[in-house]
Amino acid sequence: MAKSRNQTLKVLYLYDILRKHTDAQHPLSARALIEMLAANDVTAERKSIYDDIEALRRYGAVIECIPGRDGGFYLDQRMFEDVELQLLVDAVQASRFITDKKSDQLIRKLEQLTSKYAARRLHHQQPVLHRVKSMNESIYYLISLINDAMNDDRQISFRYFEYTADRKKRYRHGGQLYQVSPYALIWSNENYYLVAYVAAEAEIRHYRVDRMDRLNVTEAPRTGQEAFGKLDMSVYTRRMFNMFRGEEEVVHLRLPEHMAGVVMDTFGPDVPMMRGEGGCLIARVTVALSPQFYGWVFGLGSDAEITAPAHVRAAYRKLLETGAAHHTE
Repeated sequence: MAKSRNQTLKVLYLYDILRKHTDAQHPLSARALIEMLAANDVTAERKSIYDDIEALRRYGAVIECIPGRDGGFYLDQRMFEDVELQLLVDAVQASRFITDKKSDQLIRKLEQLTSKYAARRLHHQQPVLHRVKSMNESIYYLISLINDAMNDDRQISFRYFEYTADRKKRYRHGGQLYQVSPYALIWSNENYYLVAYVAAEAEIRHYRVDRMDRLNVTEAPRTGQEAFGKLDMSVYTRRMFNMFRGEEEVVHLRLPEHMAGVVMDTFGPDVPMMRGEGGCLIARVTVALSPQFYGWVFGLGSDAEITAPAHVRAAYRKLLETGAAHHTE
């Protein structure tokens, strides 16, 4: 009998069947494997199945055999454990910068890294929360272009926008092109940001990637290498509170000691702290002042207090007074 075109791919089809259709709870017998190979136009005998499984084992595949009538072969080890895949699926679901459409596509790809039975459990365990997601479907393309520009040491140009209440794009600076030297992509505050050097202002700034439009890699070489070389990215992201710009200040906070973890979660484990009088905690944080920072302080409750500098304390008090005035009858 003439061999089919797929016969030379027999061992690959066998591995694919074991990968997709088996796990420790769902082994496949040699007979079942022969039938599934036949569905792919591949003929096999019991002895050849054993030989091919041994070849896959020598290659590095961990294939176990359960003896007995209900036993069979299954692929035991994979690139990712099921709990690791669950973490990745949850991260994709939670990521604001990934649109709903891209989230579904990524999760389907992740499900292909395990058996169909484990994939079904992953799908059933996906949270059904109404998460806020990006509306920019081109974010993958934008990230790819930015990486290309950084690898090729080129500047990029783009338009920058925000959304109006009717979900329309409103471009900053009247749609004028921004031209910057890209240096880093960071994931902060559940969004992707580009950190870049702006030659016109001779300073480093950051931009939300999902707010970029018509991005192009230019022929101009990057500038600002010296400025970026002095930048500590971990410090930069901590000081730009929720990635909002502002004047940097060293701010002293008085808080209850049980809030030490909250401060470290926000500003890092190395933030300077000391015990004060009455069991309170004195923390010294370097932060870019913005309404978002003041809002964070307010969210800590009435026991949290800005003690210095005086002008920062005064600015916080004024913000509170203005807000209170807006909410009086």
